[in-house]
Amino acid sequence: MEPLTIKTPADALSFIGHTLGFWPRESLVCITLVDNHVGATLRVDLPKPGAEISYAQTIAGYLAHDAKAASVVFALYTSLPAESGHTRPHAATIAALTGALAERGMTIRDGLLVGDDVVSQYDGDPEVGPSQPLTLTQSSQINAEFVYRGSTIAPTNRITLPASTKETQTADAVESCVKSLQSLNVRDAMDRARTLWTEMLDAKSFPTDERIISLIAGLQFPTTERSTASAASCSACGIKWPYTSSVVRVDACPSRREIVNSDTPS
Repeated sequence: MEPLTIKTPADALSFIGHTLGFWPRESLVCITLVDNHVGATLRVDLPKPGAEISYAQTIAGYLAHDAKAASVVFALYTSLPAESGHTRPHAATIAALTGALAERGMTIRDGLLVGDDVVSQYDGDPEVGPSQPLTLTQSSQINAEFVYRGSTIAPTNRITLPASTKETQTADAVESCVKSLQSLNVRDAMDRARTLWTEMLDAKSFPTDERIISLIAGLQFPTTERSTASAASCSACGIKWPYTSSVVRVDACPSRREIVNSDTPS
């Protein structure tokens, strides 16, 4: 395989994208150089304000593992704007990294500032120095070579999962199971749910989806809607209170409080 030659910023960004497999966001990417040959490639999220020194020491320590490397090139990816007459975005981070690398006998050969739409030299004036649109990476020689080899650059390193339909399917299954319970009387439906619940607690393995759906349906069974239009009278005052078949309930009687078993009206 013939070696690739990086000649332009677009080439450099294409190399980074294909090496990582995705386009970095709010990141610092460093590449070690050994006799004009690229070495290790490192990408790290940009630091929070106030953590620049410790961040730079950590990055320099990682890069120093490439024992033959003498210099580093970097690309700083950020959405922060670069304004003329102002310090460059994350200038404290780059200054700290320069010192940390110097302590390990390494220098920064070059740097790129990569925005949302353009790339420019990190140390150049954004109003004077040449800025290039990021769209040039699509036509760069390095990008063409990597694409020919079957490589692609994902827009982000985050995995995008397809929308799940399981929640809707489960809700439909529960509704269908509830309808099937309509043929049972209330006591049988509740007994079945209690038995299933006990079995699941005693089991040594996770329950199947079918058993979970059956349990949810059993616990949601509309007992009140299937109650008989009956009444229970309080033995103390003679007032009749409605009760629900197969359900034990507490009625607040004006004369006294008592538990009224609906199967045996007071």
